[in-house]
Amino acid sequence: MFQPTGQSSKQKHPKVKVLDPDIDYSKAKSVHSISSWWGIGGIFIVLVVGNITNYTNSHLPDGLRNAHLTHFPAAFIAERAWKDLKILNDFGPKPTGTYTNEVLAVDFLNREISYIDQLKNRNQQLVVQNQIVSGGYVGVYMNKSAANVYRNVQNVVVKLVGRSESTSRHALLLNCHFDSVAGSPGASDDSGSCAVMLEVLRVLSRQSDVNRYSIIFLFNGAEETPLQASHGFITKHPWAADVRAFINLESAGSGGKEMLFQSGPKHPWLIEAYARAVPHPYAQAAAEEIFQSGVIPSDTDFRVFRDVGRIPGMDFAHTANGYRYHTRYDSIDYIPLPVLQRTGDNILALTRAIANGDELGSTERYAQGYMVFYDFLGLFFVSYSADVGLMINLSVVLLSIIIPFLSLARSTSGTHGRQIRSETMTGFLATFLGAGASGVLCFFIGLQLDAIGRSMSWYSSTNLILGVYCCPALLCQCVVHLLCNRLFGSKTTPLSLALKVQARLNGVNLFWGMITLGITFTGYRLAYIFMVLILCSLCSSTLISMLGLQNTVHKWLLLHMLFQIVALAWSTQFYHILMNMFVPITGRIGSSINPDVIVGTLATFATLFSCSYLTPLLFLLKKTDKLIGELVAITLIALVLATSTHVGFPYRDDAVKAPAVQRHYITHTVRKFYDHNGGERYTDAGFLLQELDRNAKKTIEGIAMPDVVTPMREIPACDKELFCAIPFYSIWHQVLNYWLPGPAPVVRQAVTVSLREKEQLSEHEHRLHLVLKGSFQCSLIIGPKAGSTLKRWSLLSEIPTPIEFNGQRGHFVLLTAGVESEPMNITLDVR
Repeated sequence: MFQPTGQSSKQKHPKVKVLDPDIDYSKAKSVHSISSWWGIGGIFIVLVVGNITNYTNSHLPDGLRNAHLTHFPAAFIAERAWKDLKILNDFGPKPTGTYTNEVLAVDFLNREISYIDQLKNRNQQLVVQNQIVSGGYVGVYMNKSAANVYRNVQNVVVKLVGRSESTSRHALLLNCHFDSVAGSPGASDDSGSCAVMLEVLRVLSRQSDVNRYSIIFLFNGAEETPLQASHGFITKHPWAADVRAFINLESAGSGGKEMLFQSGPKHPWLIEAYARAVPHPYAQAAAEEIFQSGVIPSDTDFRVFRDVGRIPGMDFAHTANGYRYHTRYDSIDYIPLPVLQRTGDNILALTRAIANGDELGSTERYAQGYMVFYDFLGLFFVSYSADVGLMINLSVVLLSIIIPFLSLARSTSGTHGRQIRSETMTGFLATFLGAGASGVLCFFIGLQLDAIGRSMSWYSSTNLILGVYCCPALLCQCVVHLLCNRLFGSKTTPLSLALKVQARLNGVNLFWGMITLGITFTGYRLAYIFMVLILCSLCSSTLISMLGLQNTVHKWLLLHMLFQIVALAWSTQFYHILMNMFVPITGRIGSSINPDVIVGTLATFATLFSCSYLTPLLFLLKKTDKLIGELVAITLIALVLATSTHVGFPYRDDAVKAPAVQRHYITHTVRKFYDHNGGERYTDAGFLLQELDRNAKKTIEGIAMPDVVTPMREIPACDKELFCAIPFYSIWHQVLNYWLPGPAPVVRQAVTVSLREKEQLSEHEHRLHLVLKGSFQCSLIIGPKAGSTLKRWSLLSEIPTPIEFNGQRGHFVLLTAGVESEPMNITLDVR
């Protein structure tokens, strides 16, 4: 608290240079200290701000009804879209090839488009085409290649003709898919998007002004199979050549906000159009980089338009309530009017902006790199080029370190630079070690919960994450700061407590600055996440310096906390985004990964991200025992709830209209084995049960009792049959399946493959003529015998890389038929 300036044997007390004129030396504590209760108050502030951002993350605008048409004739009316969605939803599951998809859904779309055509403005022109298309391509799924072949899948395509149609037939494409997975009505994935597109078409067709460029609405009937109908459109439809940009509407959840999570590539004008047009922004460049990294087990038609069509575009998806994704709970019961209203408002405005802008006429002129983009709580949207982002990140990081140091040095008349640097490095070291130690602690907690059979206790009660992982992480970070202060902090520092804490906070700047620059110089745009956090600290430290508040009693702290509330709003926003996305995903990533480790890691990061600029403030507390005790108590209560009460049971039924059920993928199978002469050797039947989450094995064994399930690689068929004689989908998830013998299923239409003719092309090459009859969705596995090679086939112009499994090699073909078709003739040339 003071600095000796000289000493004499005649002096009883040394002269001191007092940096804190308000210090009371008669008391043990500095006047800069604050009440111990403020430690608990800090936790309260974090929770309050977190609840506010949770509200903003889920808040939706009111849905407009038909009664509002008088006042808003050119607006998106959610009630009309909801009625369209209700019809599609009530058809039930709509897998490609089924009556509900190929007849009922297609008939409804054609009928509704016909009504829109009849009621359009006389200035507008609609052209409708029903495309029935066949084709195929080689796809890569989970790092394995397969041939994806489709026959007679359907697209309903509508063109709203623009003014430029006679001179330049450039067009904007809007895409949705009306098919669904088996067992799910697909209300959000993706009938809701189709209902939005119908309403957008309805509104645009009734306006008197004709759009500058044409707009093509693609309602595709085979996305889940996967991505087949969009491939058929972009490679076979005559209008595909006119498309210069696209908007793809998807869903990976049920309800909530639609997020812009992919754009371009390298077409920044799309983001600029989004920025100026969309009334309710919700977009993160970080989401684009995370999704394209492959950590999320999903894909969309965006890939086909981008990679096959070479067209730039934007990908939107609803991500909330991923528990209901691809289940029977993806129904209209969970999609209120505000969901459709928000999406409709945004897509209608964006469609108008792009279809009437200059860029669509010459998109390649505007292909000038990548954009950094993000919204702040949906209140405003920020975007700039990646090159500008590099300069912003570099400037903010350097200034955030230099300005606080110069400010603190000036407040000590430049005499204590060494002490300021020392405290800064202590703050950096404490933050770095706290991050590592809290990560190790949460990793250990995740391992222990999994070991005692309480994995995923937070799955349906996500608030448990705060106690089970976030509190231990914060506790560990606080303890590490205290230890670093004891081990590395100077006991005789001349700096006041206020200056010492501010120097420690500059160490936090250094920590996040190194991370920001490291990410920036590796080429990732998501560095903006950390840059904004540092920017809040930079703003507060700059104002503190300008106002000369560095060594004041609590005034600097008030200014710091005001900006930290903004930083908390930013950081807790990402906590909710991460948890809303990844917690439901842990219910479908299989059993080989411990989900508690994933969630614990995310919670550790989110805690550090949210509280790193608050943790050094604990040195201001007169006593830290209240804060430490509070964190220990919350942690213990949460662990008891997670391990010893029903609160920790992972799953929840539909009793409170918020289902979070356990997923199971069960293949009811009958298998018939034939010899090389076509004679049947034997038949068996049973169930293949796939582990979709960490607790699935226990459930599967409970269902099977008193019978015993057999791991897939241990079934007798693995000894002698090609690829263990199991279906294609199960091979793709080969380590996650069990076999349970059972009764044969009722098969309405069996799939058969017969040899029609064998033709010898040369001494070593033969051509097999096969005929395939049966199901609208099936798979074909072709395994040449040892010494033979598949050289050519009639399915595609190329042959995918063979898959290796169980010591065998073979080729996989996904076969889908939409509209009922004739038996399929297949030729194989084998050398």
